[in-house]
Amino acid sequence: MPNPSNPLIVQSDKSVLLEVDNPLYENARDSLARFAELVKSPEYVHTYRVSPLSLWNAAAMGMSPNEVIAALEEFAKYPIPSNISREIVDYMSRYGQISLYKEGPDILLLFDNEDLAEEIWANKKVRQYIIERTDEVTMRIDPGQRGFLKHALIEIGHPVEDIAGYVEGEHMPFEIREKTLEGKDWGLRNYQKDAVAIFHAGGGERGGSGVVVLPCGAGKTMVGIGAMHELQTSTIILCPNVIAVRQWIAELLDKTTLRPEDIGEYTGANKEIRPVTVATYQILTWRKSREDKFKHFKIFEARNWGLIIYDEVHLLPAPVFRVTATIQATRRLGLTATLIREDEKEEDVFSLIGPKRFDMPWKLLEDQGWIATAICYEIRLDLPDDMRRTYALAEDRKKYRIAAENPKKIDIIKKLIEYHENSNILVIGMYLDQLKLIAEAVDAPLITGKTHNDERQRLYDAFREDEEKILIVSKVANFALDLPDANVAIQVSGTFGSRQEEAQRLGRILRPKTDGSFARFYSLITKDTRDMDFAAKRQLFLTEQGYQYVIASADEKIWEKPPEDFFN
Repeated sequence: MPNPSNPLIVQSDKSVLLEVDNPLYENARDSLARFAELVKSPEYVHTYRVSPLSLWNAAAMGMSPNEVIAALEEFAKYPIPSNISREIVDYMSRYGQISLYKEGPDILLLFDNEDLAEEIWANKKVRQYIIERTDEVTMRIDPGQRGFLKHALIEIGHPVEDIAGYVEGEHMPFEIREKTLEGKDWGLRNYQKDAVAIFHAGGGERGGSGVVVLPCGAGKTMVGIGAMHELQTSTIILCPNVIAVRQWIAELLDKTTLRPEDIGEYTGANKEIRPVTVATYQILTWRKSREDKFKHFKIFEARNWGLIIYDEVHLLPAPVFRVTATIQATRRLGLTATLIREDEKEEDVFSLIGPKRFDMPWKLLEDQGWIATAICYEIRLDLPDDMRRTYALAEDRKKYRIAAENPKKIDIIKKLIEYHENSNILVIGMYLDQLKLIAEAVDAPLITGKTHNDERQRLYDAFREDEEKILIVSKVANFALDLPDANVAIQVSGTFGSRQEEAQRLGRILRPKTDGSFARFYSLITKDTRDMDFAAKRQLFLTEQGYQYVIASADEKIWEKPPEDFFN
């Protein structure tokens, strides 16, 4: 029941205000994360939004409207506006009102009621994917248009529950090893088993498609391996880059009985199609010109695939969305640390890959020791006097680069490296000229998109083996990079406030540390500039996940204070 000492204020515009300085803050935050989206997070009051998509994802994960309303009432300071309760019931009840199912060779669209069927039948965008109306509440569709129909329906506010089933694919038997190739005991963790079980759903039609959200370092690859083991079928695994492809192959060989001849690499360097094929998004979307076809899409027709795994599904390129729409009869598993897409096409992920099936709060995994305890610092620096006029007169789109490349950042990097001399440090940025200057200043190797894959691998291996203590890395380090011993990250520039990127960069240092030490994530920000504006957007992700976020000026030497001080 509402209570003046509670931390939530639920407003009639579907926004929810959460007081940070409240004993129930963490409980309320974790509850909200199941069905609401964080919009902004300044110091004292965070703003969430209850959206149709957030409610549909909650419904797909098994929450009922009454559970959502009860969660709001549990933490509400004042009575919940009546329109909010009605809209929660309305939106969540839409999930399941329209379903796809199979009857013989046909795929049918079934409606809860005739009025809804009439509304959809009258919609021209949806009608183009329907072959005929067989009765008042049933329509027959073209199986090849299954994905396009689902996408068209969600665009008009009607999510589809797809229980039309899947092709089984070619049989690909293998077992999960009890010991790795090095002889170490291993097995799926309980939360990974739960994620696999929820996705698989006993092999029935209500499973087999959807997204598992887990932080970097929590073993998303193991969830993928678990899903493959349950299905025992030929599989395509799509990855953001070649390094990620080779990491998947290495994990499959290390953790399963799959043989090298069972696994193919499909990249710019190799074009092998085998029962398990691991490819990059880049090779799939390559074409000679905009007018040409995507010739590598033939990989989807090369075998009778039973499962497609989309690693880092939030990065899925638009052309691959389109081909995904045509292969809805194949089981689809999306893996990601965050469902945030910078193009705001989260609804495409929902309709074409599937709804969120499993989500595990970062802080809960940290509390259980599966990922490292991290503390995030924002160090604010002044812009040098001789750059202020240049900044003031620059076009708006150039202001961020000027601020991001503030030369004072190099001095702070040197101090941080000196203080963390025994740590494994990643310095991450987006501007190559800036990164080259940093690499020269601290005498450390630089890895960019132009660095050959073999050289990248050599440097990553040297870092893992403690031969290199510092790596300067561009945006290539944002994705699927497994450097378990990295424990300090220094961010010098980022992609215009990208929360998605912040998730990936923090994830680079979240592998649990053998000595139980803290991971430290530093962002170097130029005060009173566009750099600071964009940093505020990126901070949203860290706050949403419950991380301690400390802001200080450079002269405070905040890195010298024990991290424990900020948790008291």
